[in-house]
Amino acid sequence: MSDFIIGLITQWSYLGIFLLMVAENIFPPIPSELIMPFAGYVAANGELNVIGVLVAGTLGSLVGTSAWYFAARLLGLDRFVWLCNKLGRVATLSEDDVDKADHWFKRHGIWAVLIGRLIPAIRTLISVPAGLAAMPFGQFLLISAIGTLVWTAILTAAGYVLQANFHAVEAWVDPVSTGVVVLAVVIYLYRFVTWKPIKDIG
Repeated sequence: MSDFIIGLITQWSYLGIFLLMVAENIFPPIPSELIMPFAGYVAANGELNVIGVLVAGTLGSLVGTSAWYFAARLLGLDRFVWLCNKLGRVATLSEDDVDKADHWFKRHGIWAVLIGRLIPAIRTLISVPAGLAAMPFGQFLLISAIGTLVWTAILTAAGYVLQANFHAVEAWVDPVSTGVVVLAVVIYLYRFVTWKPIKDIG
């Protein structure tokens, strides 16, 4: 699996990183925790520029999370719930997920967006209550960009560490990365099977 992701990033360069991060923010099960470290690993090998990696990863993540923001803001509460009930099983978006993001946003305000971008459980869904609350998009984008850049920088730096010690960990890095993807797929399938329609938000 690691060879596949590295190969995809190497072949498609920054566009590959961008598209993977867009998909990661909209549709599971490939996590950014797997994408960006490998992008950092490729950059450490000299095949990509680390600044380009950070820009591509950050922009891809922003595009993906902005899609949720605009869906919530343009549709409004009732139509957003309707859309989630139509597509929620595929996206495994549950009422509990949205409730948690909504509670986090109401409790912490704009800081919820910044901090939320650093928490895997709500980093994408925090866009939903921000959109429903009609948070100014410029403000949302700026705060999201800061949080996203920090997140992608941490993961990219991890890729650099991996590259520097690759010979010491090459025996287990591929099984571990494969295990991460397998676990993500299992969780996705479980959420797909157990998904229930959203009745209310807030």
